[in-house]
Amino acid sequence: MDFFDVVQRRYSHRTEFSDAPVQTEDLRRILEAGLAAPSGKNAQTTTFVVVTNQELKEEIASLLPTPAVKTAPVILVILSEKLPVFHNISFETEDYAAAVENILLAVTALGYATVWMDGFTRWEQRGDAIASLLQVPSGKTVRTILPIGVPLRWGESKEKKPFSERVYFNRCSS
Repeated sequence: MDFFDVVQRRYSHRTEFSDAPVQTEDLRRILEAGLAAPSGKNAQTTTFVVVTNQELKEEIASLLPTPAVKTAPVILVILSEKLPVFHNISFETEDYAAAVENILLAVTALGYATVWMDGFTRWEQRGDAIASLLQVPSGKTVRTILPIGVPLRWGESKEKKPFSERVYFNRCSS
């Protein structure tokens, strides 16, 4: 699929997944796309936990009980690490966001779907509960989860505001 088609086709999949598995080779390519993301000062502060164990997936789904999480064949847990790498500045947010965007596009390009669940993961310290469940080492933070699979029903990208409302050349004006 053409890169620009992938960008336009990507959407946030919040409903059920089918029973179709995520192929191991595809999962590896998805993870490699995340690892290839840019990273501030090349600190590479983002790591991943791939959850395929049914019991662990059910425990995560009890914390985040959405149709997508309950039925995903793979739940990818994104971790970040706060490392001051440039004048005491950490790029953990930028690093993990870049990795997630690469993953979202790779998932779409390979014929799967997912949803970035950052807000739901942070709500009521659910990320902390997931960290405890997965025995995440001290110093690493659960930032989001991405349930990945083949949708029962494909969704569509949400309409975006017009180009002219969001892009300015040379100066910003209203």
